[in-house]
Amino acid sequence: MTAKAYVFDAYGTLFDVHSAVSRHFDIVGENPARVSEIWRNKQLEYTWTRSGMGRYVDFWTLTTQALDFALASVPGSNADCRNTLLDAYMALDCYSEVPTVLKALKDTGAKTAILSNGSPDMLSAAVNSAGLAELLDNQFSVDEIGVFKTDPATYAMVTDEYGFQPNEIAFQSSNRWDIAGAVAFGFNCNWINRTEQPDEYHDLRPNGVIGDLRGLLET
Repeated sequence: MTAKAYVFDAYGTLFDVHSAVSRHFDIVGENPARVSEIWRNKQLEYTWTRSGMGRYVDFWTLTTQALDFALASVPGSNADCRNTLLDAYMALDCYSEVPTVLKALKDTGAKTAILSNGSPDMLSAAVNSAGLAELLDNQFSVDEIGVFKTDPATYAMVTDEYGFQPNEIAFQSSNRWDIAGAVAFGFNCNWINRTEQPDEYHDLRPNGVIGDLRGLLET
């Protein structure tokens, strides 16, 4: 795939959302993997619920609320690790292939960008921590318009900024629901299926399915 812009979801696509907990397994409690799973699931659920109600709250607030729920709902969890985990979430590990792939795509002359539910402060902290700032032209945060993906207005932030047609943009996400929204908007999409999940949203299929971002350099 060749494109005028390569746009990436952040959490789960460029950054490992479970690295905050895995970094601190020893202090989270009896079932850290379950805490991390619930934290992520509730974080996403809150964005969909808030968008449906038209009651926007920034992603950092929802992230903290989701962690509080996860720690409260998993027996044997250590509530005292809350601030440590939140600090870690601001500096998540990026996946190992990310810097190389972003550089290769940027070297083609295409735009490279993030389009994320994350708040501007969250994205800036993650990008700088991972050393990706020079490899990205833009960091689009839905906070600017006050609605979460998959609202079409979120994807339009990219086309409005660049003046490109939707089909001139390659969009990558590890979240199948996000890919469905981007396909509906008209982007060319690659689903980054790192954990070999079954497909869904069969009427809104991606252009490609790859195991990690290195697949972009092979298409």
